[in-house]
Amino acid sequence: MRACTFALLVLAVAAPAQRHRRLVPKDSEHIKLVRIQSPRLTKHWGRPMFLEAGVVVPTNRKASKKLPVCYNIHGFGGSHRAAWGRGKRVLQKMSLDDYPRMIYVYLNAACPRGHHEFADSANNGPVGTALIHELIPAIEKRFNADGTANGRFLTGHSSGGWSSFWLQVTYPDFFGGTWSTAPDSTDFRDFTGINIYAFKNAYVDPKGEPIQLMRRNGKWVRTIKQFAQGEVARQPFGGQFSSFDYVFSPRGADGLPLPLFDRDTGKIDHAVARAWQKYDIGLILKRNWHTIGSKLWGKLCIYVGTLDTFRLEGPSKLLKKDLADLGSNAEIILVEGRDHGSLMRPHKRLWPDGMMHRIHHEMRARWERGR
Repeated sequence: MRACTFALLVLAVAAPAQRHRRLVPKDSEHIKLVRIQSPRLTKHWGRPMFLEAGVVVPTNRKASKKLPVCYNIHGFGGSHRAAWGRGKRVLQKMSLDDYPRMIYVYLNAACPRGHHEFADSANNGPVGTALIHELIPAIEKRFNADGTANGRFLTGHSSGGWSSFWLQVTYPDFFGGTWSTAPDSTDFRDFTGINIYAFKNAYVDPKGEPIQLMRRNGKWVRTIKQFAQGEVARQPFGGQFSSFDYVFSPRGADGLPLPLFDRDTGKIDHAVARAWQKYDIGLILKRNWHTIGSKLWGKLCIYVGTLDTFRLEGPSKLLKKDLADLGSNAEIILVEGRDHGSLMRPHKRLWPDGMMHRIHHEMRARWERGR
């Protein structure tokens, strides 16, 4: 989720070519657009579909010197255009040694119904597979990146936080670590306050109390019912919750995803909830830890505020406990008093120079150790 807007995003990673030609950002000396047609997504949609990224390349770089890559995934409402919005600052920080010299890639996870989270799905198509087998190899070849798991690192905020965590868990041998910030629900026993398996309704809890969703300055300001019905009123297909349906739900007979819950009544469709287990990261880790646990050793980091604006600390708490019980060394830090927006600000003990400063230096240090 994203704090500033939940309006339906219509600029897509898989946008038709005619529309997209008017939206192509311009390259600069050190900020480049990568845009490739995806055979996999083109086959799924039956028309030309594209994958995109904005790439920030260090100044004064020797072409023959390989570098690690930080793959950054935006939240709901964002895009790869963050490379142009943040690129100049990233380049300046690298020149001052505030950020380590790496290749910084801003992926585009936007799609016509919101954010596809780089999770292969019945509705959005094989977006994760296309990323791994099509876009990343193209980026690594063009920019002479390290090209090994030890040189591929993930980070992302909110929906991008979920995406980065999903990619690391789903492709444990391909990436060298994720630093996921305020990720969307990584355990569906607490999906923004809803236990999708046990609750009958997404709007009221088993005691009949309205389920709160948003808080500001520690106080609840909007329920799930108010939020979800408000989305439908603004857009025919809804916004953030509709985006989740497009990622996690089966496709219905009408070609649209089956909703997890009825927007009028809040009633949960438990057949759909069972289908969502395929994307329940906490459940996946518990079921498969014996085979993937060793591959994820030292690769899992989550940072989230205890007062997250969209109550995303709940699923992270569940995940923290379960991973500890499994014997994982995952680092899941709950930052007291921080919310969705304030999480990254300098913290005297945890990240005095800012969260991203810490994350980027840990990425570079891990790459150096593994060389």
